Amino acid sequence: MQLDTIDLAILKELQRNGRISNSELAERVGLSASACSRRHDALEKAGVISGYHARLAHKALDYKMMVIVHISLSGQFAKTLQEFEAAVKRCPNVLVCYLMSGEYDYILRVAAKDLEDYERIHRDWLSALPHVVKINSSFALREIIDRPNVGL
Repeated sequence: MQLDTIDLAILKELQRNGRISNSELAERVGLSASACSRRHDALEKAGVISGYHARLAHKALDYKMMVIVHISLSGQFAKTLQEFEAAVKRCPNVLVCYLMSGEYDYILRVAAKDLEDYERIHRDWLSALPHVVKINSSFALREIIDRPNVGL
């Protein structure tokens, strides 16, 4: 889908406020409500908009630790990767998981309430993941930036 300036304006407004009404969105981007609704629907159908969610404050929910976890597997065979990825998706504390190039096979961002909770996550979840041969954990001291949106 080729995005024009109006599509980009719609996306910027939705990134600022995903709960904005269609009439307010239309007014802000200079369209009629029906034209704005059609464009919005087209952006969703094309997969440009992948979803809507509430952004939760982890600390307010007592998750005070963010841990960056580097994982090495026994190999990068398709079956090995598939089995690892299926298992890591079941771990509720894993917020992000990336397949990587370079020294480690995967990088995870894990939320934990405290060091004791991370020890439990490490023991019960991470160490139990299939094909894992090395786990390297780094603890975030302070969050500087965590952008939920891309710059448009």
